[in-house]
Amino acid sequence: MKLTYFQCKILNFGDDLNAYVWPRLLEEGFFDEDERELFIGIGSILYDSYPREALKIVVGSGYGGYTGPPNVHDGSWELAFVRGPRTADILKIPREKVITDGAVLLRAVELPQPAPETPVIFIPHFQSLDRGNWQETCALAGIRFVDPSSNVETVLSEIQGARLVITESMHGAIVADALRTPWVAVTPIAKIHRFKWTDWAESLEIPLRAHALFPSTTREAWSALSGGQGAGRRSRSFDRSVVARPFNLALKHAAARSLQRLAEQEPQLSADTTIARATERAVAAVEAVRLRHLKSENLMPDGAHSPGAA
Repeated sequence: MKLTYFQCKILNFGDDLNAYVWPRLLEEGFFDEDERELFIGIGSILYDSYPREALKIVVGSGYGGYTGPPNVHDGSWELAFVRGPRTADILKIPREKVITDGAVLLRAVELPQPAPETPVIFIPHFQSLDRGNWQETCALAGIRFVDPSSNVETVLSEIQGARLVITESMHGAIVADALRTPWVAVTPIAKIHRFKWTDWAESLEIPLRAHALFPSTTREAWSALSGGQGAGRRSRSFDRSVVARPFNLALKHAAARSLQRLAEQEPQLSADTTIARATERAVAAVEAVRLRHLKSENLMPDGAHSPGAA
């Protein structure tokens, strides 16, 4: 069974949580490189492009709108649980399959030590590392910048050590919520990234309040105005030009003030009982997948029972 998640040239701790969480929950040797079975875990990775002949085992994933919805009724999918009710509705599956994002399982594994206490941290979306100037903006605002392309242990430590997390990264909020650090959501610049926030928030009965954040560069401003991701060559070239320098300086200062205002907003957090129940259900769902896999491979430990056995 192959552990399957989104990977690109720019590291993103939200996706890399897969390599942190699952090996700590499942025994050594559970995963291999056999693509006949795909373990589809944390992320908006319910695509329509997986091989038809592979068995797709979904454990906490969500639909993000990056491809058309997959046909999960074609006999090649096993749905342990999905991220949110909007994913369930799009896939036309019962809402009983909804628990929450798989990253809630951080509550069931050992975590790194918290970083020294910090009043406020900011985690941008990983795509904002290129189009924005958030490290310098955070320094101006007096807010600690957390790089979403850092290794998972570093980001987890920073979130645990913070009293407040401001985050454009959805998994910044998901992890903060799981670890009980209050958070303030920033509306992602690219509209395509917004659906998944609501999907997750509704799974934990959170009335999501996402706030606009002033852009920190001309390239980011263009992304916000155009509704795109700011990857065009023209926006990059202008952003780095001499002409753009005074505009970028003004934007950086405006963005710093915007961050400071967000730090004064009322933060959000799911109810303790809700997150505890979601964790309990997710752990049980993973254990059911584990036992089914061991049984299919004739690796059931002595005295173990398959799910539902008396």
